[in-house]
Amino acid sequence: MVSHDLRQPLQLIISAQELLARRVTASPEREHLECSERASAQLAEQLDQLVDALHLHKSTGGIRPEPVPLQPILGRLAQQLDGAARRKGVCLRLLSTSAAVTSHTALLDSILRNLVRNALDHTLPGGRVLVCCRRRGATFRIEVRDNGDGIPPDKLSTVFEPFFRLGATRSDGLGLGLFIVKRAVECLGHRIEVRSAPHRGSCFAVIAQDAKGL
Repeated sequence: MVSHDLRQPLQLIISAQELLARRVTASPEREHLECSERASAQLAEQLDQLVDALHLHKSTGGIRPEPVPLQPILGRLAQQLDGAARRKGVCLRLLSTSAAVTSHTALLDSILRNLVRNALDHTLPGGRVLVCCRRRGATFRIEVRDNGDGIPPDKLSTVFEPFFRLGATRSDGLGLGLFIVKRAVECLGHRIEVRSAPHRGSCFAVIAQDAKGL
């Protein structure tokens, strides 16, 4: 109900912005319009996270594992997040891979998107975010690495709790991204590991079975 009631006015705002974008040419007005468009995109992202969190909170089964090639997901992430990385001045690299894992396409897409967004949020301009995949026996480790703020040791056990926010790096965040990641990983039977050090960066790794074992 919330999703339906909020999406309708948000879609009207986005439609109005698209119409204005075709008519506004002056530089100061364009800048204001771009700020408004970014704010609408943030609202849409937060709404998506709320809906995802509610779905995953209620999910108790019915998810069928399937072979999921990683490269198409990484390609979509590059298209979706490259602009945000460039605007912030962060180098985003997603290394190509031929790996396929036993997973669920939509959920794995959501997991990796939230991890990359989280890494970008906590990496300062001039930093870098790397996504890569490594084989470990019958599993693959899908790693999202950054050289950003890092996480204090006493906070590592709480980063996956709902509405948890580390510092004020992103004042407009809801603190649901990592909660969605953890819940989706549990639904899929994957594992997630995190290594981090303050001011040296973090590495979140999703461990999934090789699809050849399905």
